Amino acid sequence: MLEPISENIISQTYLVEITGLVQGVGFRPFVYQIAHEFNIKGTVENRNNGVFIYLNATNSKIRKFIDSIKRKAPHASSIDKIAYHKVPSRIFDQFSIAPSKTNSSEITEISPDIAVCSNCLEDLKLQANRTNYPFINCTHCGPRFSIIKELPYDRHFTTMQPFVMCPQCAQEYENIADRRFHAQPVACNSCGPHYTLIEKERVETNFESILKRISALLNQGEVIAIKGLGGFHLMCNAYNFEAVAKIRTIKNRDKKPFAVMCPDIQTANEIAWVSKLEEQQLLSWQRPIVLLQSKQKLGKGISGSLNTIGIMLPYLPLHYLLFEHLKTNCIVLTSGNLSDEPITIDNDTAIQTFKEITAAVVTNNREIYNRCDDSVTAIFKKTPVILRRSRGYAPSPIKSSLLTEGIFGAGSELVNCFAMGKANQVILSQYMGDLKNKETLDFYTETFTRFSRLFKFSPSLVVNDLHPNYLSSKFAGELAEEHRIPIISVQHHHAHIAACMAEYNMDEPIIGVSMDGVGLGTDGQIWGGEFFIADLQNFERAFHFEYVPISGADHISSQPWRSALAYLKYYYGNETLNLDLPFIKNLNSKDVSLYMQLLDKKVNSINYSSAGRLFDAVSAILQICVNAGYHAEAPMLLESAINPKITSVYPFEIIGTTISFKLMFAAIVRDINQKLSISAISAKFHNTIAKTVFEVSRQIADNSGINKVIISGGTFQNRYLTEKLIKIFHQSNLKLYVPSRIPANDGGIALGQVMIAAKRRKNGEVN
Repeated sequence: MLEPISENIISQTYLVEITGLVQGVGFRPFVYQIAHEFNIKGTVENRNNGVFIYLNATNSKIRKFIDSIKRKAPHASSIDKIAYHKVPSRIFDQFSIAPSKTNSSEITEISPDIAVCSNCLEDLKLQANRTNYPFINCTHCGPRFSIIKELPYDRHFTTMQPFVMCPQCAQEYENIADRRFHAQPVACNSCGPHYTLIEKERVETNFESILKRISALLNQGEVIAIKGLGGFHLMCNAYNFEAVAKIRTIKNRDKKPFAVMCPDIQTANEIAWVSKLEEQQLLSWQRPIVLLQSKQKLGKGISGSLNTIGIMLPYLPLHYLLFEHLKTNCIVLTSGNLSDEPITIDNDTAIQTFKEITAAVVTNNREIYNRCDDSVTAIFKKTPVILRRSRGYAPSPIKSSLLTEGIFGAGSELVNCFAMGKANQVILSQYMGDLKNKETLDFYTETFTRFSRLFKFSPSLVVNDLHPNYLSSKFAGELAEEHRIPIISVQHHHAHIAACMAEYNMDEPIIGVSMDGVGLGTDGQIWGGEFFIADLQNFERAFHFEYVPISGADHISSQPWRSALAYLKYYYGNETLNLDLPFIKNLNSKDVSLYMQLLDKKVNSINYSSAGRLFDAVSAILQICVNAGYHAEAPMLLESAINPKITSVYPFEIIGTTISFKLMFAAIVRDINQKLSISAISAKFHNTIAKTVFEVSRQIADNSGINKVIISGGTFQNRYLTEKLIKIFHQSNLKLYVPSRIPANDGGIALGQVMIAAKRRKNGEVN
């Protein structure tokens, strides 16, 4: 508040400034209605940096007016701040919505896309002009981020601009009493976008016929490419193994699990175990994919040997209308792309790519400006966690107590997103995938350009990962050179910890535990099992997993057997081949002999202190996953094998600052030879890692006096391990912080990079 207000009954002119997620969520119409309730006259307008309200009111009435705004704000909105003060007197004769303005480089939040609301679903059957209209929306739901080009959020700044409202839609748009009052994407069957179905010899534009044809094709076991909210999807009957196999062939995706869509929560409950919190996630307006424990296996090929399944519920009117016609109650709905390319958003590209390899391509004529994959979430011990942050969450910012203006965080390589600093917040891009090819780099570059324009971003400092060969690092270097601005490199695991610190608004020394597959260390080795004492500026490496030399860096993540042999060779030397392990016997003897020679001669050998490689090794030794078909398959299958009733652990040693698992491997080999079940060994292994994290953290806490512990890195997306740690730490005097709103994996790296750079700049380390 800019000025205290004395109590009196004189009507004066006030300016109310509201910042936060207040555009694209029906906020101006909402304010309009509140003003009419209080009989207040004035104006409300969108500006690029928030919502501004001028009004004539008494002191007491303005307080009640603002209190009502706070209490009744639209469900998808989020108010950060309301400030009000007196301004020179202006007399208003009514309350109106004024034209939007752009008056500075400041920006307001952009709403993520919002799932269709229940009122609009009712209108699908009740409104003549919107009967079964697949693009129905209102001020409370519909496309937002995927269609916006510029701020402020007005129709002519979105991809709805080409569609001229019919008289009926225009009347609703102007009517204060209507739910579509100032709903920017408002449309109907008469004036809005429409779908087209394209087969090899047929084009269909009648929507009812399109729905019937889709149902018939899916019932015949076919695959369809269909345009959704943030991109195209490939769709088939989840119970049809041949259809699922077709999608795998199209995407060149042999094993990676597929997410499925069910029509309702009842069906989801038939397929998976759904807790109350998981049900809330499924039904939330973000409508993410929620990772659940499987209750029954769907068709072969959906989740493989995993005991989990990703389920989402309908979020578009199209989805609800489809399920009215489909004969199946569960469909595969996976991103429409080939191999590791970004999700397709362009009609012509989709037709060119999919027409000959699917039964049909279903397009619409509303442009997708910002592509967005489906988000993935889970519940860990009653805590919602985001595993992939995209539709429904991006581009909502993370607030910061540090000034981040002008800082660009390039992110890492896997599951990439980038970050931009604006004032006291960090804006994260949507999930982009693995930044390993030209197509994804083009997506990255395009999105950077669009975000720069949308958020009025001008870089003054660039941050990249310490690894110089990542495409994100190279992009950052070129950006710094182009703008002639400083660039700094941040250690990968420090960025993981800083990202979680940012989420909890922490700026103090903490104990940071970061575990993943790969991150270049300051000593030139590959890290991934790290215990830090860290703050936002620097870190001290207190303990780490033992370095193990592994050869064949290009194949390690896809061939866990290499890590397994490397660990055994490191601990057993030439006795490795005498261990009488089924794992070794089942390998090709020539491959084993050659690889042992490479290890002996240290050919293409790198030292790893990596939790990811450790999990790979154990998974392969147990013959759970010897060769991986997708990233992190070995640890995911290892987790799925756990017998949760097993509470025992294996021994480990702390030697100086090194954590050695030599004793654990000896015990695992002994358990295998004694025919202990794989599920028991997997449980004991996970219990050991949990105990290691806690015991080492407690030792650091005892020596440092720090009692706050952060865990981050892709390894902690392991539900069993993280829930085990939450339970253990809860019973101690140490406070554990787990990534929730930001992915623990490399999707959070860019946020950490920006925060570290902001702190270093504040303290004068960066010119």
